[in-house]
Amino acid sequence: MKVLLVKTSSLGDLIHSFPALTDAAAALPGIRFHWLVEEAFRQVPAWHPAVEKVLPIALRRWRRAPLVAWRSGEIKAVRRALVGERYDLVIDAQGLLKSAWPARWAGAPVAGYDRRSIREPLASRFYHRRHPVSRQLHAIERIRRLFAQALDYSFPSTPPDYGIAQKEARRDRTLLFLHGTTWPSKLWPERYWIELARLAGEAGYRVAWPWHGEAERERATRLRAESGVGELLPPMDLNGLKARLETAAGAVGVDSGLAHIAAALGTPAVTLYGPTRTALTGAVGPRQQNLESNLACAPCLKHSCPRPGQGLVEPACFESLSPQRVWRALEARMADFPPKK
Repeated sequence: MKVLLVKTSSLGDLIHSFPALTDAAAALPGIRFHWLVEEAFRQVPAWHPAVEKVLPIALRRWRRAPLVAWRSGEIKAVRRALVGERYDLVIDAQGLLKSAWPARWAGAPVAGYDRRSIREPLASRFYHRRHPVSRQLHAIERIRRLFAQALDYSFPSTPPDYGIAQKEARRDRTLLFLHGTTWPSKLWPERYWIELARLAGEAGYRVAWPWHGEAERERATRLRAESGVGELLPPMDLNGLKARLETAAGAVGVDSGLAHIAAALGTPAVTLYGPTRTALTGAVGPRQQNLESNLACAPCLKHSCPRPGQGLVEPACFESLSPQRVWRALEARMADFPPKK
């Protein structure tokens, strides 16, 4: 059986799909998966052993210049490639109009969430097979349940298995501090990062500061300089960052795709949540701990803090997540999986 998975973005959402692939490969030996994904994330699906082929699509770029995309022949080329693969089934795990549209291009039956289970109900009209999955479940379980129904196997009761963790990974005494994220309200205060780096240095750990884009590079440079701890990593693609996380003793991150990669790899990690909630999209992993704000207005799900200047730090919701608390949590995560000296 040959199946196309449509899950185009974003980084954390792609990682959430991995356990469903593991389930399906175990339940249906010989099943073959292709994955339609946004071009910026084309490296990610190939990490899972059940994915035979990655098909990049440029929806973000096409939306900025649709006429250019049409005249260039890019859209027609993707459609021809999908039709030529002759899939038995397409599973749209994104559940949006932007994913339901190309899901139909393959010319095969399309399965997805029913109108009560989906974020954009209109998208369900594009599907041939519609499946009910509660929206109150974590994203990982939602996708696992969608796969089980679409491919007709029993939903497994086992914990999520991303299929990419290395059982015998050699880890050094480096900690990755994943400070970058998309919303300003999800950024942990810089003075907290500086204090955390000093605590790590005093404990004998090296700190690595990754970055993507100019704003993150400037922040990482500033944090390294003001803490006096660690190294600024060179520019890296997602494969490079994955490799660093595989060998790191631990990681601390905010709500971002990199935090989900750390969780999937089994890296001892702590992820910090202020304006966002963990129940539906939090990082999940065997050595993962999520710390949430205890502020009454959290999680507000707002891109900018609605209470500027009302706390000891900004965003105010991170006030309860002090560097000392985060360091204790990370030490506990690493204690069960000590790094090689």
